[in-house]
Amino acid sequence: MSDMKRGRDPIEHASEDELRALQLERLKWTLRHAYENVPHYRKSFDAAGVHPDDLKTLADLSKFPFTTKGDLRENYPFGMFAVPREKVVRIHASSGTTGKPTVVGYTQRDIDNWSELVARSIWAAGGRPGDIVHVAYGYGLFTGGLGAHYGAERLGCSVVPMSGGQTEKQVQLIRDFGPRIIMVTPSYFCNIMEEMQRQGMNPKESTLRIGIFGAEPWTGRMREDIEAHSGLDAVDIYGLSEVMGPGVAMECVEAKDGPVVWEDHFYPEIVNPDTGEPVAEGESGELVFTSLTKEAMPVIRYRTRDLTCLLPPTARSMRRIGKITGRSDDMLIIRGVNLFPTQVEELVLKMPELAPQYQLVVTREGNLDALEVLTELRSECGHLSEDERAAIGKRLGHSLKNYVGISARITIQPPGQVERTLTGKARRVIDKRPR
Repeated sequence: MSDMKRGRDPIEHASEDELRALQLERLKWTLRHAYENVPHYRKSFDAAGVHPDDLKTLADLSKFPFTTKGDLRENYPFGMFAVPREKVVRIHASSGTTGKPTVVGYTQRDIDNWSELVARSIWAAGGRPGDIVHVAYGYGLFTGGLGAHYGAERLGCSVVPMSGGQTEKQVQLIRDFGPRIIMVTPSYFCNIMEEMQRQGMNPKESTLRIGIFGAEPWTGRMREDIEAHSGLDAVDIYGLSEVMGPGVAMECVEAKDGPVVWEDHFYPEIVNPDTGEPVAEGESGELVFTSLTKEAMPVIRYRTRDLTCLLPPTARSMRRIGKITGRSDDMLIIRGVNLFPTQVEELVLKMPELAPQYQLVVTREGNLDALEVLTELRSECGHLSEDERAAIGKRLGHSLKNYVGISARITIQPPGQVERTLTGKARRVIDKRPR
């Protein structure tokens, strides 16, 4: 068996019986740890009429209440911690754009586990000790940059802690330092490729061979587009700060068939986003996670709002998640039709003349919602006439109507006109409707 398939840790190829037994043991500890040390969990368990001793099998987890982002905000800042604050060595927080930020804490053991899981993830992507890793995720309170950084160092890589922004300098350092791996959001990597071309550099001729992309939903079409224009292997890393950060799940480069959930540390479920009931095996729904080893801030049945499905094991003995199709709280309802930005991305990238940059602008005209799709031409198609651009727009509008059932005004602009992300996640939706 090649070193690529062995994985970094023997647990990656454990038998199902061995894995489920480990999960049950760790889940019992987690429920008791949360119940005994976090007032919120004691109150919510008691209200639901359940006790940690009620967990006899993994299926019994469905009896326990969910945790939501609202619960974390209500217990701001440290109310969800299960250890004394003095034992918390790191504090991260998500953005507070819709209220108070969600705060997460880590003990030293949590940091060690996180670093090891990101190292395992980079290995699964094809990274090896000695590789140079260019980290363009944001540093600071966002978990992406430091999570990637510590994991790459744990694997034995040389880390370039670039963070986001300063795109010209990103390209300069990629040219000068010769990294083999880049860790970045897929939308921002598209900006980096554009900057390479602006500087007269062919992205395919860079030293980059592996792109570990995460922090935002992206489609299979986006993967194809990035790989075709850069020559690297684009693989998907999944995580969220409330559960740990990057490295909850990682796609294996030899399969590229969806991120493998590191089930020895996280127990996944899929539930109906409306009812909260578990769905049948293989069906799509909302992804829910329970941590199995976190000390500082265990999470019990955390509703991620990410929409996906669980898939059987392939390259590793643990289950995979399908491509995130969107978030239940990112779904737009326009004239009674449900729309996710990734549906539009799929259609935009089917058109070779269009760049992987787009925005959805939603307005209200009278009593009706209206959608405008802003796109732009690829640089090599910038010479197209207004009539040719109109024909492309008509094709895209026709596809959107047939595929999604929505009529939209399509605006195709010259190269470089759609708003770029300067640091990380792309701003795909501008909703101007009155609330």
